[in-house]
Amino acid sequence: MIGLEDRHTMVRHIETAQAGGARLRQACEVAGITVRTLQRWKAHDGLVVGDPRPGAERPTPAHALTIEERERILAVANEPRFADMPPARIVPMLADEGVYLASESSFGRVLRAHGQTRHRGRAKAPRQSRPPTTHVATGPRQLWCWDMTYLPAEVAGRWFYLYLILDVYSRKIAGFEVHDRDDANHAAHLVKRTALAEGIHAMATKQVLHGDNGATLKATTVLAMLHWLGVKPSYSRPRVSDDNAFVESLFRTAKYQPNPTLLLAGRR
Repeated sequence: MIGLEDRHTMVRHIETAQAGGARLRQACEVAGITVRTLQRWKAHDGLVVGDPRPGAERPTPAHALTIEERERILAVANEPRFADMPPARIVPMLADEGVYLASESSFGRVLRAHGQTRHRGRAKAPRQSRPPTTHVATGPRQLWCWDMTYLPAEVAGRWFYLYLILDVYSRKIAGFEVHDRDDANHAAHLVKRTALAEGIHAMATKQVLHGDNGATLKATTVLAMLHWLGVKPSYSRPRVSDDNAFVESLFRTAKYQPNPTLLLAGRR
C-alpha cells in the first residue's frame, strides 16, 4: 500500500524520466508499479485522496455470528466439562449430542477475542526449563561419571550387574564392582569405597559425579552417601542419550571381551 506522499514523488520521477526520453513502461517498472496502476491513480483521484482501502466501509457478512451466538459459544466453552478442552474436542462432543453451535475455527476466534486461547484448566501452565548444567574437567579427580550395566552369565536368563566409576579427565577407572543383583546399597558402597580410596574427602573443591537418570543411581541411599562424602550429584538431561558417553563407550568395549573384569582391572 503506497501512501499519498509517496505516490506524488513516484509520479513526479516517472514524468521526469519520461520527459528525458524514457519509455513509460520501463519508467514504471523501475519505480515498482505498472502502467495500469499509474493510469488508475490519475483517472480515479488516486493522487488526491490516496488509497481509500484503509477507510473503506466493510459491511458485516450475512453469515457472521451474532452477539447472542458469541455469548452462547463462550458460555458453553466455559462449562465445567469443557473448561480444560480445546475447540477441537468441544465441537465433536457437542455433535455427538446433536448440538451444533459453530465450527472449530469459530470457537477459536471467539475464545481468542476474550483471551481464553492460552492455557485453559486448573493445571499450571508450562514453564521454560532452565539451561542444562555443564561441567568441565581441567584435571583428575574433578569430574567422575558412573553407570550400571548388565554382563551376561553362562546361564540363560541370568545377568551380572557391573557398577563402574570413570574419571572423565584421565579416563581412569576409579572403581568398579560386579554383583549378582541390582541394589542401591551396592552403588552407595562403591561410591564410598572409591571416594575414600581417591582421597576425595580431603579435597577443597567439591567433586562432581555424573550419571544417568536410573533409579539405582538416584536412590535415596545413594544421595545420602554422596551428601555425606561431599560429592555433588549430576544427572543426564531427559531424552539425551549421549550425556554419559564415556562410560557407555567403555561398557561396549568391556562386553566384547571374554573376561570383562580383567579388562577393567587393567584400566585402573
